[in-house]
Amino acid sequence: MQTYVLRRLLLMIPTLLGVTFIVFVMVRAVPGDVIDLLTGDFGAASEETKAALRKEYQLDDNIVVQYVKWISRVVRFDFGNSILSDRTVISELKNRLPVTLELGVLAIVVSLCIALPVGIMSAVRQDTAWDYAGRSFAIGLLAIPGFWVGIILITMAGRYFTWGVPPKDYISFTDNPIGNLRMMIVPSMILGAGLSGGVMRFTRSAMLETLRQDYIRTAWAKGLRERRVIVSHALRNALIPVVTVVGLQLPILVGGTVLIETVYSIPGMGRYYVSSVSSLDYPVVQAVNIIVAVVVVFVNLGVDLTYSILDPRIRYS
Repeated sequence: MQTYVLRRLLLMIPTLLGVTFIVFVMVRAVPGDVIDLLTGDFGAASEETKAALRKEYQLDDNIVVQYVKWISRVVRFDFGNSILSDRTVISELKNRLPVTLELGVLAIVVSLCIALPVGIMSAVRQDTAWDYAGRSFAIGLLAIPGFWVGIILITMAGRYFTWGVPPKDYISFTDNPIGNLRMMIVPSMILGAGLSGGVMRFTRSAMLETLRQDYIRTAWAKGLRERRVIVSHALRNALIPVVTVVGLQLPILVGGTVLIETVYSIPGMGRYYVSSVSSLDYPVVQAVNIIVAVVVVFVNLGVDLTYSILDPRIRYS
């Protein structure tokens, strides 16, 4: 196991380097020039002013030299300064990353609390009213846009109730944990409900396949109780594909919560990333992509290791 983990960690290095280089090149391939945005009036400033700004932000070298300089700072956890705000990117991410991670973790918890019971019940009661209701519920959650639900809830909350109205300012968890959770619970439920539809369908399919295995038939034949057969024998093996799906959802939540963050005025990384892309703020876009890439590779490693915990037959060497 230790050898396998070490080998995977070593393989992460070229993977991350490749991702960072592709992102570095693609960001600069986007039409437009950030220097023109800085100087105003779409580049009305003199060429001397533009040249000075390019030198200040190290944009005057060729792209390979720029990448080498940038990656040498990144390994020291220095992502540079935002071109537009001139604040350090690391200080911005320190404030925004915990917010997005909190929203993502709460959404995953909500998703599992909805998806696992409904998916298991649909599989155990296949082709019954429970099954049809569960499948329809999953399709409905997949079809309804989360941001639309958020807007409707805020509109209704302004007239019929008050608990769904987002506060004027963001409440930090360290300042007021209860107020923070009250603020985050509704957007996390909306986001988690949208994620639960896919997890629910995978849970049902995995449980159906597991329940058809010979060892499950043997457990039924031995007269074991239904709860024990489902929980002790079937669920553990059925969770393997579910863990894969949840692992694929985690990286998306790091930067894919922009709509919910916008609707509920949550200062997370999603809004910050989209605004940085539209303004060609290279250091911010590159830093966010690095974080997403790191999350992806480590989540994949964690998912693979979870397989061996759920199924003792799986061993890594």
